[in-house]
Amino acid sequence: MNSTSIAVTTDLTGTSALERNGVDVRWLNCTADVEGDRLQGASPSASARRIADVDCTGRTGSGKDITITGKVTQALDGRCVRGDLTARTGGKAVFRSDVLGNCNNAAPSAVGANQPRGGGSGGARPTVTVTVTVTESPLGK
Repeated sequence: MNSTSIAVTTDLTGTSALERNGVDVRWLNCTADVEGDRLQGASPSASARRIADVDCTGRTGSGKDITITGKVTQALDGRCVRGDLTARTGGKAVFRSDVLGNCNNAAPSAVGANQPRGGGSGGARPTVTVTVTVTESPLGK
């Protein structure tokens, strides 16, 4: 999975989790930064997982700020994310979770693995904007 897939999946599953906790979500926008050079564990191995930093901001129906922040270690495109995520609204904690969404009936992929994009979830959703910053070095300098 790439940073865009992680951001979109966190947006979908985070919005659902907030709404289940009684938060009226007007909008939510998530970004993810996959840290390819940082691996969990002492030495890289086939079982090591890449980490993505996730940062979501949004607004409730009554105008309060919403944030979801944390680390994602696994993601299943559009269905679930695993890691350590904390949601706050109006400065108060709403939840802290190691799984958002439904990971049952399908094996999650490690962050960074390419998965085919599945079909949509059906209902209307706000557009998710993901910003990716790429820094390139000039050649010959």
